[in-house]
Amino acid sequence: MRARVTLAGLALLAGLTACSSHDDTGGVSADEQRALNDAAAMLDANNAVPAQPSDQGNSQ
Repeated sequence: MRARVTLAGLALLAGLTACSSHDDTGGVSADEQRALNDAAAMLDANNAVPAQPSDQGNSQ
C-alpha cells in the first residue's frame, strides 16, 4: 500500500513539472515580452525629453 502511495506521489510530481514551461518568463509569451519591451522603450524615450512649463490656468 505504501509503495502505491509513493508511486502516485512521484507520478503527480512528474506531471506537475511537465506542465511548467521555463521559456515563458513571468507568464508572458515571446510576442508579449517584445511588445512590453517596445512600450518600455517608448516610455523611456518620452521621459528623456524635459517637460515644458504649461500655461493651463495656474496663475495665482
